[in-house]
Amino acid sequence: MSTDPRILDDIVKAYDVRGTVPDQVNTDVAYALGVAFARFCGTDRLLVARDMRPSGPELVEAFSRGAMEQGVDVVDLGLASTDLMYYAAGTLDAPGAMFTASHNPAQYNGVKFCLSGARPVGVDTGLDDVKRMAQEVLAGRGPAAAATAGSSSTRNLLSAFADHVVSFVDIAALRPLKVVADTANGMGGLVVPAVFERLPQITIEVMYGELDGTFPNHPADPLQPANQRDLQARVVSGGFDIGLAFDGDADRVFVVDETGRGLSGSTTTAMLAAGVLRNNPGATILHNLICSRAVPEVVREHGGIPVRTKVGHSFIKQQMAETGAVFGGEHSAHYYFLRNFRADSGLIASMLVLNEVSLAQAPLSVVRKPFERYSSSGEINTAVADTQAVIDRVAAEFASFTQDHLDGLTVDCGPWWFNLRPSNTEPLLRLNLEAPTRDECDQRVHELLALITSV
Repeated sequence: MSTDPRILDDIVKAYDVRGTVPDQVNTDVAYALGVAFARFCGTDRLLVARDMRPSGPELVEAFSRGAMEQGVDVVDLGLASTDLMYYAAGTLDAPGAMFTASHNPAQYNGVKFCLSGARPVGVDTGLDDVKRMAQEVLAGRGPAAAATAGSSSTRNLLSAFADHVVSFVDIAALRPLKVVADTANGMGGLVVPAVFERLPQITIEVMYGELDGTFPNHPADPLQPANQRDLQARVVSGGFDIGLAFDGDADRVFVVDETGRGLSGSTTTAMLAAGVLRNNPGATILHNLICSRAVPEVVREHGGIPVRTKVGHSFIKQQMAETGAVFGGEHSAHYYFLRNFRADSGLIASMLVLNEVSLAQAPLSVVRKPFERYSSSGEINTAVADTQAVIDRVAAEFASFTQDHLDGLTVDCGPWWFNLRPSNTEPLLRLNLEAPTRDECDQRVHELLALITSV
């Protein structure tokens, strides 16, 4: 093959594959990954699906060809959200490959892998093995084809998935609400209407619902405040109770209240944790280490057991399995549910937000207040020449404070804290800081950034 096997060193990340098309992700790479994933899984069947990116069909075809040459039957789910793929891997008990680049711009594509039961595949759970096997295929040293090739079939699970999503709430208990969802021309345009048509008392409006992987309206990255502005304006102008902002593959959701103010991932995590603990007394709840201190506080106040984790879906799913946690949340708006095969789903989280607002008999702007206790910096990225050298220098500067290295450097300074972690893909350091007040938060950020950028 003409593609350099070393390209996989650049595109295989901590818990997925992602790169630009066609220089990094192309049909050669997809074919090699199909061979490798089929061999790694050691199963006779696997699932494949894709988001709306224009490069998806040819990549899925190449991947499927590689898997079928190894004697594996491929079930093509067609266009799907990533959480639909997780549902399929759970209910059909088969491994899956979801072709998506999530929130990345149009020129990107990639793959999120899972095993049967929607179990994660990350660097610590097999992704490195898949990478090495795919590199051998690209180098011409791959395994021989099976004596009998696998078959290809299609299956549509959208309706069954929508039924699964709404099973997380008592539909009859939901009060009439007006909801607007910005799906950013991503896969939410497919799955959101399918779910909300099952909620007769909820009025739903979908913004940018056309599936278009060129993202003509705005990037499908709701973590960036600029990409929520259209939704926030529409919530206010249309008199909506709740706004929902989905990312490109619709496994994440950010929530906007009726005043047009967005909720952080931490606030939503804390709010949903309180609701989950109402029905699961004493349960374990996971939160990544960038979430607000309010999250473990709320979990304890509601009788639960908070467990702090590294950032990233493969780590959280693994820890859910190890701890028996019923729910987990991340600052980036990934929300994980035991009854969803420990997988994340923006739509299930949306159902539970509707449920909390319905039960409270109050607007979301009021419901959110008990869960917002501190001021946060948000994630601040700084380009540096040597990320580890900067982390070491900051650690030395704060040597008198409690530190840990679960994921980058976290320093507990008493009333305030911060985490500094390197990007998996770029020479960037990501700073997250939280303090009791906005003024103190801003001041501490100023001090940290001066230290990070000092020579």
